[in-house]
Amino acid sequence: MKKLATVFLTAILGGATALSLNYYFDKKNVTTEIRTDIGQASQPVKYVSVNSSVPENAIDFTIAAEQSVHSVVNVKTTYPLNYGNQYLYDPFRDFFGRSQRPQEAPTSTGSGVIISQDGYIVTNNHVVADADKIEITLNDKRTYSAEVIGKDPTTDLALLKIKETNLPFMTYGNSDNVKVGEWVLAVGNPFNLTSTVTAGIISAKGRNINIIGNDPSKGLNPIESFLQTDAAVNPGNSGGALVNTKGELIGINSAIASNTGSYTGYSFAIPVNIARKVVADLVEFGEVQRAFIGVSIRDLDAKLAKEKNINEIKGVFVNGLTAGGSAEEAGIKEGDVITKIADVNVNNVPELQEQISRYRPGDKVNVTLKRNNQEKMLAIVLKNKNGNTDVVEKPKIEVVSALGAVFEQVSEKELQKLNIDNGLKITKLGAGKLLNAGIKEGFIITSVDKKKVATIEDIKSVLENKKGGVLIEGVYPNGMRAYYGFGL
Repeated sequence: MKKLATVFLTAILGGATALSLNYYFDKKNVTTEIRTDIGQASQPVKYVSVNSSVPENAIDFTIAAEQSVHSVVNVKTTYPLNYGNQYLYDPFRDFFGRSQRPQEAPTSTGSGVIISQDGYIVTNNHVVADADKIEITLNDKRTYSAEVIGKDPTTDLALLKIKETNLPFMTYGNSDNVKVGEWVLAVGNPFNLTSTVTAGIISAKGRNINIIGNDPSKGLNPIESFLQTDAAVNPGNSGGALVNTKGELIGINSAIASNTGSYTGYSFAIPVNIARKVVADLVEFGEVQRAFIGVSIRDLDAKLAKEKNINEIKGVFVNGLTAGGSAEEAGIKEGDVITKIADVNVNNVPELQEQISRYRPGDKVNVTLKRNNQEKMLAIVLKNKNGNTDVVEKPKIEVVSALGAVFEQVSEKELQKLNIDNGLKITKLGAGKLLNAGIKEGFIITSVDKKKVATIEDIKSVLENKKGGVLIEGVYPNGMRAYYGFGL
């Protein structure tokens, strides 16, 4: 009995010791329990440190934002009173003050980027197209009237100039070096909220969204190789800056993909390497020097590669050649696959077009291609739209300044088709009386103040020393006759 009591006492002491040791070590390694539901096994969760510091290489947007906002401007455009609205002629309106127009001229706003200290500003062509007046407001609220140096509808770019010096300007980056996933800032004036900065990443490169008009008959061969980003861009951001974290300009914000008209996740910017070439041409020549390789091309996909027995799906397929073009003369053949322009890889049509857009007619460029799965390199001398290497000069526009139009003679074929004896065709309209009156491009003026006209001299003679109301009569190419009036 005594022995049994000793064993029992020893067991009690051992248990007490074990409990004491367990309590001691639990104090050294504290845990807590979390239950997600009654009846479920508890899970031990250990505390973690909350004293971690921000890494030294964390992304900081403040420097880029501070550098950018002072170089991005608000672009306000004013349009003719009846812009986009045709109206019938009222012969008494100019004499008795009866107006068929709204009392205030329509306006719109966008953004622009100062690219030189002496006042050159790049923006979108669609921001300033057809504008009567362009007003620039700087970040410090100074305002200026802007002159249009030149426009390029094929890239949707325009160059403006204000009379000022010592302006803060943005330095060019290199859009070729931009990588998908890279942080960027969009700077502009969305919804007329000036100096707005949003952040996102580059989500794709070389995007073609078919937003720029394509009309080869009018020389419109669009170049679309957009940088796609998820930085928020909204109406009013057009023409603003897309910058990297160094504050360098890498793109000009131009468009959004949206069913609502506002930002829904995707926006698009013109790569700065395209913009700087366009700007340089407009400054030097007043006209963009567009180079052509002389090929019809299409993207290479798995189906086409299999059909043509091409062993690697890389590059751009040559579908056809322009007779007498640069490619044909250099020895490129239908069925070749272009893989590089100079040292830059091209893997789709927009990328190839972007690279060629960097050059001028007469430039010599090496083109790497594959023929029968064998790599070749050919040197190509690029040509202009006229099939030669000459500099394309800015057209000498013959206008009656008050009318703001460019005219051309009407062909005999068109005269017969429209059953008219004479006429002068409007091929281009700028700010002036005709645009204000609601006349559209293509209109053929047959008479001014009931006097037949067939040349620019006829119009000048009728309007010489003219004061008061003017009646314009004519016909559109579709046969619709129209009458317009304005005052001088």
